[in-house]
Amino acid sequence: MTYSFRMTSEWWRTAAIYQIYPRSFADANGDGMGDLAGITSRLGALQELGIDAIWLSPFYTSPQRDAGYDVADYCDVDPLFGTLADFDAMVAEAHARGIRVIVDLVPNHSSDAHEWFQAALAAAPGSTERARYLFRDGRGADGSEAPNNWESVFGGPAWTRVLEADGTPGQWYLHLFDSSQPDFDWTNEEVREEFRRILRFWLDRGVDGFRVDVAHGMIKADGLPDFTPPAEGGSMGGVSPAASGVALEPEISAEPADSAPYWGQDGVHEIYRDWRTLLDEYPDDRILAAEAWVDPLSRLANWVRPDEMHQAFNFAYLETPWNADALRRVIDDSLAAFAAVGAPSTWVLSNHDVVRHATRLSVTEANPQGHGLGPRSKGLPEYASGLRRARAATALMLALPGSVYLYQGEELGLPEVIDLPDDARQDPTWFRTAGERYGRDGCRVPLPWESAASSYGFGPTDASWLPQPAQWAALARDAQRGDPASTLSLYRDALALRRARDLGAGTLEWLPGFPESIVAFRNGGVLVIANAGASPVELPAGDVLLTSEPLDGRTLPADSTVWLAA
Repeated sequence: MTYSFRMTSEWWRTAAIYQIYPRSFADANGDGMGDLAGITSRLGALQELGIDAIWLSPFYTSPQRDAGYDVADYCDVDPLFGTLADFDAMVAEAHARGIRVIVDLVPNHSSDAHEWFQAALAAAPGSTERARYLFRDGRGADGSEAPNNWESVFGGPAWTRVLEADGTPGQWYLHLFDSSQPDFDWTNEEVREEFRRILRFWLDRGVDGFRVDVAHGMIKADGLPDFTPPAEGGSMGGVSPAASGVALEPEISAEPADSAPYWGQDGVHEIYRDWRTLLDEYPDDRILAAEAWVDPLSRLANWVRPDEMHQAFNFAYLETPWNADALRRVIDDSLAAFAAVGAPSTWVLSNHDVVRHATRLSVTEANPQGHGLGPRSKGLPEYASGLRRARAATALMLALPGSVYLYQGEELGLPEVIDLPDDARQDPTWFRTAGERYGRDGCRVPLPWESAASSYGFGPTDASWLPQPAQWAALARDAQRGDPASTLSLYRDALALRRARDLGAGTLEWLPGFPESIVAFRNGGVLVIANAGASPVELPAGDVLLTSEPLDGRTLPADSTVWLAA
């Protein structure tokens, strides 16, 4: 099967977008927390890498109970990260370097420190203040039972009971995540108008788009009915299909399993059509990118219909194992589903919510999404074997038509940090499950920039909000920058070739005649061959443009990918 993509001037259709997790990217003031000024100081390295845009995880005013995804003020910068002036300076510098800026938006819930929620706690049941959130009376004769049986993504119940002004137990409020993150009621027009204001605030400051957190949430089924997932789910900042009651399989199912009444409700599309109209008032292709854990891909495509969002993260691809048959099927399904609505597919292997793919793709034991890895985990790979497979997977991904997302540090080959001390962990999942699940801290450890510097160049002091492993010295950017065999060089070379050969806007054609363990396709003038098997394979004719591992003559070894001039 062949997939063709129309050439277009819309930058987001083919962009390479680099996710920055602000608290872990670069620290300018030495307090151990990354900040906006630190980001600005390192933009030159990202320009050199060859990306088109950056996406920043939240930097808004927040108590930081969930690393900033608990927002207290959507229109200001948390002092941890700087000021609005620092933000403006960062955007100006990024734009001067030809880098667009996408910011995170968290519309499903706020922090319990938000002025609206504080007003709701002080107000009476049935008040306009409480109507902005999902307050409900409890069940049972005295209201002591939660309104329904829903569970938090982070573990434990999704409802918390409040004390009323007179000190007596009162209503309950819904929080699909931490108890410090109350869900908004998106049937309330006041909530919708507030987010229109928030969108305009950042668009007027020059942002190029929004990554929308939990874009499959916000609307809940009428009556908030009980729901029991058919299988145990994950516990991540987003929501895995398992957490929403959709089974995780390497293949893409034809129909979704029993859908949770709090995910993927049809009413979300009305919200995004409204937002798309607002963004279209601005010049230069401002975009909406959906974090929507929705299965199957044909259903996810509803989020990126022409009058809704521009992109949706392809989590089906992210969750596909290093298996040639599974990879061919998910690539086929992805290209077909998104092309059916005129949208590009996006490709992603790592982000701030999942185990880094330099570790994850080689783990041999089950690791449900969001559970994380730690000292007690089983099936952990050796670093070298994990990195080898990750490099091959990246080289395959960067050759696919569409848009790609990279997560900070993957260009350095950073693995998941497994041995974080218990007392250093900060993910709410760790606390809400009493240490049963490690959570996401292992993929969020601050980056190494300089091998011999304090905090490996993360900041000017030794301070680091999560401890950095000794392994970071050898993986620091300065240690890799001049090495043509380094992972950093592989990313730079692949991104440069991807742009020069227009692979993002290319045509994918599967190639026959290869063993089942091989993924082989042509994209424009590039022949891509990925060996996901255990045996080497002979290569066809063609000059070598890129290889994830050294070749043995014209033989491609296991867990390797090569690009040839077709």
